[in-house]
Amino acid sequence: MKNETKLTAASYLTIGSMLFGLFFGAGNLIFPVHMGQLAGAEVHSAIIGFLVTGIGLPFLGIVAMGITNSNSLFDLASRVHPIYAYFMTIALYLTIGPFFATPRLATTSFEVGFSSYVPENYQTIALAVFTLLFFGTALLLSLKPTKILMYVGKVLNPLFLVFLGILIITAFIRPLGSINDVMVSEPYTAAPFVNGFLEGYNTMDALASLAFGVIVIQTIKDLGVTKPSQIALDTIKSGFLSVVLMGIIYASLAYLGTMSIGQFPISENGGIALAQISNYYFGTFGSILLAVIVTVACLKTAIGLITAGSETFHEMFPRLLSYKGYVVVLSIVSGVVANVGLTSIIAYSLPVLMLLYPFAITLILLAILSPLFKNRQIVYVCTTLFTLPVSLADFFKAAPAFLSDYNWIQNSLAFLTEHLPLFEVGLGWIIPSLIGFLIGWGISLVKKTA
Repeated sequence: MKNETKLTAASYLTIGSMLFGLFFGAGNLIFPVHMGQLAGAEVHSAIIGFLVTGIGLPFLGIVAMGITNSNSLFDLASRVHPIYAYFMTIALYLTIGPFFATPRLATTSFEVGFSSYVPENYQTIALAVFTLLFFGTALLLSLKPTKILMYVGKVLNPLFLVFLGILIITAFIRPLGSINDVMVSEPYTAAPFVNGFLEGYNTMDALASLAFGVIVIQTIKDLGVTKPSQIALDTIKSGFLSVVLMGIIYASLAYLGTMSIGQFPISENGGIALAQISNYYFGTFGSILLAVIVTVACLKTAIGLITAGSETFHEMFPRLLSYKGYVVVLSIVSGVVANVGLTSIIAYSLPVLMLLYPFAITLILLAILSPLFKNRQIVYVCTTLFTLPVSLADFFKAAPAFLSDYNWIQNSLAFLTEHLPLFEVGLGWIIPSLIGFLIGWGISLVKKTA
């Protein structure tokens, strides 16, 4: 019998670095900074909440894929039902792709690096030109990925981290203001941890972990590891470095945002705040360097998302379009959506994230707990069905008025706010999901003994 391969320290470091590259796009910079501005003196509790969804859940998502030995998100979600698998896969890839995450990469690059140099009346046309160039480049590189991506990953990512490290260290040595003196904005006054938790949704990394987890698992398998338990263990070891590094960066950026209130007003989004902070410490040269690094880092992530989305949709619907056809469509849609602006993209993505995140979280936890209930489908089905109505309610609660301003919707939301614990703070799905899990588990035990 062949002995199980043991990964070396270098292998763990390599996979951990890849995990960091997968999860930490330049867009992730903007959310902890803005959260820090809003949380003010309560930033400590907000950071803890943010870390749960910003790094904890993505890490569990990768582990879940490893434990279940799933080949894809569709494979894992099929444990609920094939129709549900189609819904989750399509909705998730559109969310981390052309509808929200990919356009956000272009608008983040523009906001951080270029918008401050463009007169107000030319902002719209400047964003249009920038997104055309950005997604034109992404389109060409996604059609035929070349070694330039590896070069960017090996050179630009370290350079990005070095510059970010210099910025953070400088800010702590010469702080813009005191954390304790910063006013706390609503709704962080009442529930800083919960709002930090929900702010972590914006990273979309828990969703991405279900989409990209297979890459990490396959890398470990390619190194000779085959047992699911060993794959999961190796994933945990490999990811430790990336989790710690991401946690330090997120916390530092949040503190940076809070301290910036000593010099700047609360901005519309974290991109604006980061540009202001960089310009304050390093002037025009620093701002230009940040712009270049963030733009290339975002471009690399955009290519990865477009490529992954195109491959997935081509596998699911091969007769609809070729791989290249999907690349063209996803690039064009991303470019069009990007022109609504960073603040609008964040606002419109929130209701979708409020809908999808409970499904993603329950799917991840069910996958990890699957040995407990012998992976019986009824447990997946009951948990998901009990999660569904509250997730829909969260969607309408966060949705724009034109979608939610109906009497029956508002009356339903008022009823849930009054009677369902945690619904008011966006976590009302937790208790129904737990009830569904227990009912499904009970049914599975009864069927087993019948």
